[in-house]
Amino acid sequence: MKTLLVSLLLAVAMTLSAQDRSVSGGERSVLSVRASQYPRISADHRASFKVKAPHAKSVQIDLGKKYDMVRDENGEWTCTTEPLGPGFHYYFLVIDGVPVADPASESFYGCSMMTSGIEIPYPEGDTRFSLADVPHGEIRMKRYFSKTANAWRRMFVYTPPCYEKSSVSYPVLYLQHGGGEDERGWSQQGLTDIILDNLIARGEAVPMIIVMLDGNTKDFNSELFNACIPFVEKTYRVKAGKDSRALAGLSMGGIQTLNACITHPECFSYIGVFSSGWWVQSRHGMPAHETEKYYEKLKAHKDEFNKGFKQFWFSMGGKEDIAYQNCQAMLKRFDEIGIRYTYFETPGGHTWPVWRESLYRFAPLLFK
Repeated sequence: MKTLLVSLLLAVAMTLSAQDRSVSGGERSVLSVRASQYPRISADHRASFKVKAPHAKSVQIDLGKKYDMVRDENGEWTCTTEPLGPGFHYYFLVIDGVPVADPASESFYGCSMMTSGIEIPYPEGDTRFSLADVPHGEIRMKRYFSKTANAWRRMFVYTPPCYEKSSVSYPVLYLQHGGGEDERGWSQQGLTDIILDNLIARGEAVPMIIVMLDGNTKDFNSELFNACIPFVEKTYRVKAGKDSRALAGLSMGGIQTLNACITHPECFSYIGVFSSGWWVQSRHGMPAHETEKYYEKLKAHKDEFNKGFKQFWFSMGGKEDIAYQNCQAMLKRFDEIGIRYTYFETPGGHTWPVWRESLYRFAPLLFK
């Protein structure tokens, strides 16, 4: 038995030594699964990937841009990307034309499937999106029965660090994910709790509750107003009323935000729309002309909207953002009508780094 144990320990040691010798430079991604040495990130933010697929004919990494991987004699495929921007990026393995998640990475729901993710470090000194030695809030998963969907659904709820130790009520931000994502997006990819913990600790944001809903529903307005808001106001110590509620969302969630706040302006005083805008051309079965009803309501009640929205805040990931043209066309119509708004632009396209930045900029404006 002793001889067998020694043999097993030697075998493990030899295996680990071989893995160490085969690892390229840089640091392993913080999103690599336990015991995996890949993906790796170099000092200049290039990402290196390795996957064993001896029977595959072709393997690529898809980060929005596709990179061909090279096979060695052991059936291991490798590649290194060009430098990547800081923050979270979805990626896929594409094996013989089929996109799949990388088993070496943690998985995230995005692009309507379980995908892989890689986190590129932010510049030295930029700690806005980093875990810090400050008081921390909590994110809880809450299940509720929706009469709109006639099914059990769930939401994720951030409560600030002071929530458990106090008896006061807090304002609420309802925060929506994008298309192909779900209620997990803002808590996982978006780092909502880290962003708010850091802002609150520095006194830059008011302590607030953030509710992250599943926007995948046939009737978002009904789900929001008839199921979610009543459940939240019954379950948590929240301040009710327009001035204590904010609504924001990215991409598809931005359109849901627009539709909800224009039809129910009495419910929210703070509106955030990230990487979004009503479609100029018909899409997903919604004719573009249907958005005219929203413009007509804005035109008919311009003064009420301008007075009622303390923040009507838009952000965009530069011209490379796929929603850029729709947003610019919509804001042009707002200008013609006389609707006041704030616009913020940052490079990055239609990606989570842009939406993290958007939340970081938007949250300090709320409930003041």
